[in-house]
Amino acid sequence: MTASTAVPATGFQALNRNDVQEIWRKDHDHFLHPWTHFDSFKKDGSLIMAAAEGAYVYDASGKRYLDGIGGLWCVNIGYGRREIAEAISRQALQLAYFNPFVDTTNIPAAELAAKLAELAPGSLNHVFFTCGGSTANDTAVRLIQYYQSRRGKRDKVHVICRRDGYHGSTYLTGSMSGKPADRSPNLHFITDFVHHVSSPNVYRRPEGMSEEAFCDQLVAELEAKILELGADKVAAFFAEPVLGAGGVIVPPKGYHQKTRELCRKLDVIYVSDEVVTGFGRLGHFFASKDVFGIEPDIIICAKGLTSGYQPLGACIYSDAIHEVISAPDPDGWFTNGYTYSGHPIACAAGLANIELMEREDLCGHVREVGPYLMQQLNTLRDLPIVGDVRGHHFMMCVENVADPATKELFPDEVNIGKRIADHCERLGLIVRPIGALNIISPPLVLTRAQVDELVGILRQSIEATMKDLKAEGFMKA
Repeated sequence: MTASTAVPATGFQALNRNDVQEIWRKDHDHFLHPWTHFDSFKKDGSLIMAAAEGAYVYDASGKRYLDGIGGLWCVNIGYGRREIAEAISRQALQLAYFNPFVDTTNIPAAELAAKLAELAPGSLNHVFFTCGGSTANDTAVRLIQYYQSRRGKRDKVHVICRRDGYHGSTYLTGSMSGKPADRSPNLHFITDFVHHVSSPNVYRRPEGMSEEAFCDQLVAELEAKILELGADKVAAFFAEPVLGAGGVIVPPKGYHQKTRELCRKLDVIYVSDEVVTGFGRLGHFFASKDVFGIEPDIIICAKGLTSGYQPLGACIYSDAIHEVISAPDPDGWFTNGYTYSGHPIACAAGLANIELMEREDLCGHVREVGPYLMQQLNTLRDLPIVGDVRGHHFMMCVENVADPATKELFPDEVNIGKRIADHCERLGLIVRPIGALNIISPPLVLTRAQVDELVGILRQSIEATMKDLKAEGFMKA
C-alpha cells in the first residue's frame, strides 16, 4: 500500500522543494505550536499541510494522507465543503463583525442559539457562545459560580473533574484537566477549588474486579469527595461522556446515570463536556441523552459545531439556571465574555454545518459505518503489542503494550505511539499518538472502503514498529 499524490479538486498545486523548505523554515523559526516538544521540534520541524478534500489531506509536496483524526476530532463533515465556504463568504460580505456585548446581536448568532436549543435535550434552552471548547468550559465554571452565588450559596465554588479528563488549556481549564502528561512541573495549576477523582478506565480497573463493581467504586469515590469537601461547597462535576484526549475512555455501564443521580441528590451541577462527542461523532448531535441516557444541567460543545471551518464553542445551559441568573437584581451583571462571542461568520458556519449534517443524515451514516470501524479495528487484537481497542463509533483508540497479559507498558523512551504514527504517516495515514495510544477520530464521511484503508495501513504500521522493536532489543525476535 503506497501513499497517493493525486491532486484534490480544489486545483491545489504542490510546491517545489525550495518553497517547501522556505515555509518549513518560517514555521520552525517563528511559530510556537500547541503542545510543542522542543527537542523533537528543533530537529524535525513540522509536516506542512496545504490542501484537503473529503477525508484526505495533502502536504505541501502533494503527498496524500487519509486523515484518521479529523483535523483534531473536529472536521466532521469532511474537507472542501463548498456550502460552508459560501456561507462564510456571504456573511463576511454582509456583516463580518459587530460587538455582541450587553444588548446588540447579529442574525446568525440568534439563529444558531435557537437551533442549539432545539437540538439539545430537555430544558437546555440557553446558549453562551465562546471561541472554542476551552473558553466554553471556562465560561461554564464562571456561570455556575455566578448561579450558585445568585441563589444565595456563595460558598459553592468547588468543581470536581476526573483524572484522564480533558477540558481545555486556559489557566482554569488546564487545571481542571486531569491528564498526567499535561500537568507540566513547569506550569502552575489551580488547586484551591479544583479537584479530581479517579479515571473511569475499565481497561485499567483493579485486577479481578468486575465492571459493575468498578462502576460502584467510582460512584462511591465521587460521593465521598463531595461529602469530604462539603456538599454546600461543591458547585459542579465536569465529565466527558467518553474521555477524549485522555485515551478514548468509555466509562463502565451505568456510570453516567449513577453520577448524574448523585449530583442531583447532592445539589451539584452536572456538566457534560461534549466538545468531542457532540455533532455526530457517536451517531447523534449530542451523546448525553441519546447515547448515555442522561440530561445534564449544562452541555459544552465546540469542534464539530462548525466542523473546524471556524473557531466556535458554546455553553448550553438549562432553564433552571437561567431563571436564577436572570432574576431581577440591579447589580446582576454576568461580567464574562469575549470579543468574538457569537461571531457572525463563525455562527453562519455553524448553521450551514448543521443544515448539511441534517440534509445528508450524517448521524445516520455514523450509526451505520461506526460499528464497522469498531469491528475492523478490533481485528488488530491479534497483534502481539495491541493491548486494548476501545471507543465508540467514530471515536476510537488502540492502546499498545509490552505484554497484553499483564498490560505492562513499554518504557517511555520507546515512544511507542509516536513510532506507529510515524510509520502510518510514511504510508499515507494520519493517526494521533498520545503516549502508548494511537487515536482514531476520522471525518464522519468516512466510507467502508476508507475504513479498510485506515485499518490496513495501521496494521502495517504496527507490524513495522514491532520489527523495529525486535531489532532494538525491546521485543523478543
